[in-house]
Amino acid sequence: MEKFLSNGIALLLLFVSAVSGPASSGGQEHRSNGSAQDKFVGAWRLVWLEAEGSDGKMFKADSIGLLVFTRDGHMSVQVMERNPQVQTAAGPEQYSQGGYEASFGRYEIDEDTHTFTYHVEGALVPTLVGKDLPRAFELSGKQLIVKSTGPDERWRVAWEHY
Repeated sequence: MEKFLSNGIALLLLFVSAVSGPASSGGQEHRSNGSAQDKFVGAWRLVWLEAEGSDGKMFKADSIGLLVFTRDGHMSVQVMERNPQVQTAAGPEQYSQGGYEASFGRYEIDEDTHTFTYHVEGALVPTLVGKDLPRAFELSGKQLIVKSTGPDERWRVAWEHY
């Protein structure tokens, strides 16, 4: 369960960085008509995190989180599992520790491929520091849906713009 939470957090980190500057009136309209980067900028709350269980089936993790993207290309993510399970062997990548995931770094968006790369500069889990984590994204209304591009990681996370 913690492995899945970690995967979801990594997705979160990839999609949100800190909000740069105060919100202006009509901000939602600006986001809906601008570039993908314009749409990413701001704070996002975790709507749902879907991960693969030890039985191979997908489940919704009971988690809360915050993802922040800044206009200058920085992001941070925090995800907390409400009822963390005992740590199990990590999958391809471990993103959380004790049911909590936190990291920050830079991000780059490729609008043509609907992907972004999260360049981790700091993280609760030290093995993530220095990694480049590619993520696929879909923007739908006020939601940002993120998933790993790695074939051995099965998770999806949805964020909603505050």
